[in-house]
Amino acid sequence: MADENINKGRRRFLTASTAVIGGAGLIITAIPFVETWLPSARAQAAGAPVLADVSKVEPGQRLRVGWNKQPVDIVNRTPDQLKWLDSLDSRLRDPDSKEPQQPKYCQNKYRAIRAEWLVFIDICTHLGCVPDYYGEVKPEPFDPKWKGGYYCPCHHSRYDISARVFQGVPAPLNMVVMPYHWVDDTHVLVGVDPPKGSPQLKGALTGSLKGVAA
Repeated sequence: MADENINKGRRRFLTASTAVIGGAGLIITAIPFVETWLPSARAQAAGAPVLADVSKVEPGQRLRVGWNKQPVDIVNRTPDQLKWLDSLDSRLRDPDSKEPQQPKYCQNKYRAIRAEWLVFIDICTHLGCVPDYYGEVKPEPFDPKWKGGYYCPCHHSRYDISARVFQGVPAPLNMVVMPYHWVDDTHVLVGVDPPKGSPQLKGALTGSLKGVAA
């Protein structure tokens, strides 16, 4: 009964959050977090694409946008976060992203087009809660070997900094990476695959996209 009440509370939070209309703001917390909600709630309900400007998102920070009534996190990952990805494989349920939780062009250890940028739906695959971002590489009460990622306090599911689920937790799958692509070096279009013929369809691009047409 306690778990049911917690889950209902988290679902109410998700519903309320995705109903926010317009606006953009910078929220400073223990881990910097930039939040914006675009476009209108009516357009989101229809699944309209969302153009996100990430020019002000520093390494270690994240931007949140609302798309298709779902919270999408865009995380600018640090080199320190990325260097631990391979070492976590033995602790993860699906380290190679074999389950269809992401487009083919993001089926890599980064689960991304650009290695430093993670773009995904921040909804736990257990019961639809919204996991919290713990980006720092340091021991946490829920994991003394924590290397950065997401933790769901409702039922203790954990995900690494590529949103890949750990073994031994209630969540059965990695969190979802929806279609998206880079329009230019600082803008991400959420909800739309890269255009046909785009280099972004070929896999992760670990460097800058300067000079690459979307």
